[in-house]
Amino acid sequence: MWPYSHPIANFRHMVGAQHEAMHRIFQDDPGVFARAIHELKLPFGDPIAVEILPTDVTEIEPLERRIDTLLRITTRDETFLLVVEAQRSEDADKLISWPYYLTYLHSRYKLIPHLLVICQDEKIARWADKPITAASIGRTSFVAYPLVLGPHNVPIVTDPAEAAADVPLAALSAITHVNDPCIGAILKALAGALQSIDESDAEVFALLTEAGLGKTPAGDTWRHLMTLTSSMIRTVTTERIRDEGRAEEAAGSVIRILERRGLTVSAEVRNRIGSCTDLELLRDWLDRATTATSAEEIFT
Repeated sequence: MWPYSHPIANFRHMVGAQHEAMHRIFQDDPGVFARAIHELKLPFGDPIAVEILPTDVTEIEPLERRIDTLLRITTRDETFLLVVEAQRSEDADKLISWPYYLTYLHSRYKLIPHLLVICQDEKIARWADKPITAASIGRTSFVAYPLVLGPHNVPIVTDPAEAAADVPLAALSAITHVNDPCIGAILKALAGALQSIDESDAEVFALLTEAGLGKTPAGDTWRHLMTLTSSMIRTVTTERIRDEGRAEEAAGSVIRILERRGLTVSAEVRNRIGSCTDLELLRDWLDRATTATSAEEIFT
């Protein structure tokens, strides 16, 4: 993954609304934008660096303007800004504030800004997915072209393997397809995928998804799934930690036996043994260490 600053280490204290979850998923894993735009076949390169920027775009006047999420994304070919806005209803005022965000950010950062709107309703997505124009008869002052992700173009992720391969995109699929008939299968795939990642990361995406689904039938389904899944995640994590401890102990035993037999253990051999997490392989090496004529011989 590319480097980026992580703003929601304490996300469990911050989730409070569907609106927040719809855009904060891009803060937790900005790379989900790259995977989503591949689905839309948009002309952006793969990010190699992503930075989360301040979202306050208020000037001297008392009117407060605040972006949901603002990212600075660097690819091999360019650096640009990405304004991420969650939209759950048609709002004529946004057709004025969104162009303001873009012009203000262009002036402040001297970078091209792009607007990404996240929707859960296809009607709202279609409303947002139109050029925003300021024009009079025969003259156009500006045109802004939003990028829109919603149920009409975000992939439906129901395959457990696909969900496990990209948990953030699977969570975005669940949030944007909250009203889709396939939502049950999407949530089951995501719940299974959470068991394959670190427990703390699983908790963040579980909370994101719960907040994004809100007080809907899908939200109730998700909370029920999480009641069943949370204990399984803890069990898997405990077993992984136990296995890691056993592997570390076995690796130490292999090295100690080699050294006590007077064999030279190079840094390369030591690192290879110490980084191995395969208990069966370590047990084989442990057996060979008792008869090997050199440390390297245990690998053959």
